Amino acid sequence: MKTVTLALTGASGMPYALRLLECLLRADCRVYLLYSAAAQVVARQELDLALPASSSEAQRLLSERYAATEGRLRVFGREEWFAPVASGSNPADAMVVCPCTMGTLAAIAGGMSDNLIERAADVTLKENRKLILVPRETPFSAIHLENMLKLARFGVTILPANPGFYHHPQSVADLVDFVVARVLDHLGVSHALLPKWGATEEK
Repeated sequence: MKTVTLALTGASGMPYALRLLECLLRADCRVYLLYSAAAQVVARQELDLALPASSSEAQRLLSERYAATEGRLRVFGREEWFAPVASGSNPADAMVVCPCTMGTLAAIAGGMSDNLIERAADVTLKENRKLILVPRETPFSAIHLENMLKLARFGVTILPANPGFYHHPQSVADLVDFVVARVLDHLGVSHALLPKWGATEEK
């Protein structure tokens, strides 16, 4: 069973995060979910979703929402330093920060560990596990670009939330699925959100 740490921060793009969570759980992954206080604000603004401050309440709410079997979804608070993600002795297979604020990206680039999201990213890097950041900002400043380049040189996948249009999207959900599909591809998680480029349908 693949274990993925999914962190939600306060950038716009919460539909990407919740769709990614849904797809990971449907693919029988174990998900460790972390989210910032700003992510709670954005979730309410963009999805009318009230993410509880209590990690146990959030775990119950989201497990019910996505029909997650017991043990598949674990939610940790920002100061739960005994969470598995806080130590290199028990790292997840991969981590995704989606959406990723420029502040979180800068903190990761600087090796900061002032909260559990930053610490989890630091652990992911030092243990040579896959780290994917999904920034949602425009335009990028030179500081943003330098931080992204620094992280890319350390092997971090920078996957901006930039949906394509060659699959002829018919809805906002189609655009969301485009980005989520790219994240799943880089995690090595199978999906059927959209056809692969150049693939032909089986007769």
